Amino acid sequence: MTAEHAVLDPRRIRDVMGNFCTGVTVITALDGDEPLGFACQSFVSVSLDPPLISFCPARTSTTWPRIREVGTLAVNVLSESQRTLCGAFAVSGGNKFRGVRWEPGDNGAPALEGALARVEATVETEYEAGDHTIVLARVTGLTSLHSRGPLLFFQGTYGGFERR
Repeated sequence: MTAEHAVLDPRRIRDVMGNFCTGVTVITALDGDEPLGFACQSFVSVSLDPPLISFCPARTSTTWPRIREVGTLAVNVLSESQRTLCGAFAVSGGNKFRGVRWEPGDNGAPALEGALARVEATVETEYEAGDHTIVLARVTGLTSLHSRGPLLFFQGTYGGFERR
């Protein structure tokens, strides 16, 4: 079957797009005393001048609207050893921070212990995009924390990166 004749059903889209390896992050914010967060693999650096990032939460997310209201957030880049943590933040509802070690970052958003890096930002704008939202945020702080391997997502599963 040629590409132009392929049926573009959701399963086929997932199968083909799953061949693109992505890093895994947890987007966090602090709403009063309550930490908020969700797992996100659609994170990208957009611009150096001005420093902008983007990520795409699902439109069904109940956490994203609360983070949007806070306006300041942190993108925690997960290490390979944080698969279980990723799973806790990938589910809807419940106390995702139960047993998670974190401290407030420079902008107050939760900085997760063990993350490779943290990007702090303020929400600039967002765009509806099908079943997701495209968020554009201005970088306000950067922290490189560890030199371990990253947590990667490829063909529906998590893995690491072997350096040569």
